[in-house]
Amino acid sequence: MTTSEQNTTEPIRVVVWGENRHEQVNPVVRGIYPDGMHSTIAEGITRLLGAAAVVTTRVLDDSEHGMTEQTLANTDVLLWWGHTAHEEVADEVVERIHRHVLQGMGIIVLHSGHHSKIFRRLMGTTCSLRWRNDADSELVWTVAPRHPISDGVPQPIVIPGQEMYGEFFDIPEPDELVFISSFSGGEVFRSGVTYRRGYGKVFYFSPGDEIFPVYHHPDVQRVIANGVQWAKPERARESYLVTPMYLSGEFDRPVLTSPAGLVDYYTRELVEPRELHE
Repeated sequence: MTTSEQNTTEPIRVVVWGENRHEQVNPVVRGIYPDGMHSTIAEGITRLLGAAAVVTTRVLDDSEHGMTEQTLANTDVLLWWGHTAHEEVADEVVERIHRHVLQGMGIIVLHSGHHSKIFRRLMGTTCSLRWRNDADSELVWTVAPRHPISDGVPQPIVIPGQEMYGEFFDIPEPDELVFISSFSGGEVFRSGVTYRRGYGKVFYFSPGDEIFPVYHHPDVQRVIANGVQWAKPERARESYLVTPMYLSGEFDRPVLTSPAGLVDYYTRELVEPRELHE
């Protein structure tokens, strides 16, 4: 099934990753998210997608941050929320996640995850922005009304209390700009953007500061659930890092070298034994 489309009847395998540090030390955050922000995000996806998604959670303090090779190999869409402990995420784990995104895993980066190692790795920029945490109101304006991520989303989403994120946001030019936010202080921000990286899809969505109940907001939950459906792989996972070769006259059949000879890129079946090339 390497080159065929995924069975659309199978549930989307979703993992919500949370730093889970604010919830342990800040009583305000713990009061809003007693089971952690990651649990609230996961519950919103489950409520909206039902049997179409199987949702689990992982946190920073899990072994290997919960991002083992086996977990990632069995994840269709990963959601990432981090803030104060970005540098505690091991570089080898970041590289592992990056590899799986290139191979086709979708990733949704939320709020302060803009400064996470994995988002900066995917963007290749600082991902810095302006901010102010003074209980601003935020209006999230849809600028791509026919995009799947904005399906069923009101115009605008009204968030009464939220941290302000403002331009300039140091990211590459988005493949698609889905949402722009405006704030009570007059600032604007590209709050919903998408990218393709390798075979994987990337969605960044900014609303979600920990001291406000943003992830309980039904419209925010709708955007995230839509994002999961959009970011799911369209094909089975396959290698992105190996550059295949092509035999003369066979321009649609990639092959790889092996000790036995040339093998089909997808099936690994022998195409030509080694002695033919010696």
